[in-house]
Amino acid sequence: MNVLIIEDEKPAARRLNRMLAALNLEVQQMLHSVEESLNWLQNNEHPDLIFLDIQLSDGLSFEIFEEIEVKSAIIFTTAYDEYALKAFKLNSIDYLLKPLDEDELKVAVDKFKEHQPKQTDVQVNLDDIRRLLVNPVDRKFKKRLTIKVGQHIKIINIDEVECFYSENKSTYIHTKENRNHLLDHSLECWQEQLNPEHFFRVNRTFIVNINAIKDIIAFSNSRLKLILHSYTETEIIVSRERVKDFKNWID
Repeated sequence: MNVLIIEDEKPAARRLNRMLAALNLEVQQMLHSVEESLNWLQNNEHPDLIFLDIQLSDGLSFEIFEEIEVKSAIIFTTAYDEYALKAFKLNSIDYLLKPLDEDELKVAVDKFKEHQPKQTDVQVNLDDIRRLLVNPVDRKFKKRLTIKVGQHIKIINIDEVECFYSENKSTYIHTKENRNHLLDHSLECWQEQLNPEHFFRVNRTFIVNINAIKDIIAFSNSRLKLILHSYTETEIIVSRERVKDFKNWID
């Protein structure tokens, strides 16, 4: 059985590797970021099992599943609160709280060997975790943001934003006025502050406002191409793994 570790803390990854070796499991690779994981999974045969941290150095690990179909079972290794995880813990996946316990690790591995969860089961759990961590109950979402323009501070209502996007490791917004503005925080940080009824992460690069969509066009490989009212700089493509959720979002 081949195993992949995705963990941004290298000492924690090495410790997990040693613990798995004691269980006679071969770790195929240790990865430390969303970008590194995407590159590896796109160019290698997927392992039987992935030990996955939720918070990686360059964002949430959910981004991996938004870009590609992961053909592996998942066991999370996370520092999130035990009681929150119990609220949606299903038999197909296990969640190990840091610091990892040897006995709990063995139980999780034995459960995987016994049940061999399917990828569809994995996706259900990812959606549950996303709803809890990204869109908790009674969350207050961003209604406006401030942009520094020269020596001035400009206030922009959130409904004036057509899209948020990342480019050259920076994050921008494009407004209905057909203007781009640089933001201080990452796309992941902004995603957590946006109302999911109005904004949707279509791929790693873009979050779009539903009211900014002018046209939706069928694209290659079962994807969708979005045309916004004023943003025309680059193509906005809904990744194949996000198409189903996108269609549910606009319905």
